Amino acid sequence: MAANHELLNRVREALADIPGIEEKAMFGGVCFLVDDKMCVCVRREDIMCRLNPNSYHNELEKPGVQQMIHNGRVMKGYVFIAPETMQNKADFNYWISLALEYNKIAKSSKKK
Repeated sequence: MAANHELLNRVREALADIPGIEEKAMFGGVCFLVDDKMCVCVRREDIMCRLNPNSYHNELEKPGVQQMIHNGRVMKGYVFIAPETMQNKADFNYWISLALEYNKIAKSSKKK
């Protein structure tokens, strides 16, 4: 697993009070699913957040934020957050909060 253990623990701590959390190895790291929906992933030193695909474009303008591209395809609503963009607790919590907010209305991609 190519995930920073300190960052994994920060995410675990941020999500500790949320019921229905599942950790799953995905995308070369660890993804945190909330209510069976991908919410936040840790890969190397970055986190990947699933944001509202209708409004995440504003977040892409911020330094250290990058669009997720998977197998050559742009993943709408998924962004990578670089370590320098989430060094302090307030910035880190901002990204976690955005992901959790969208998770409430996100559709599950769980296969039936």
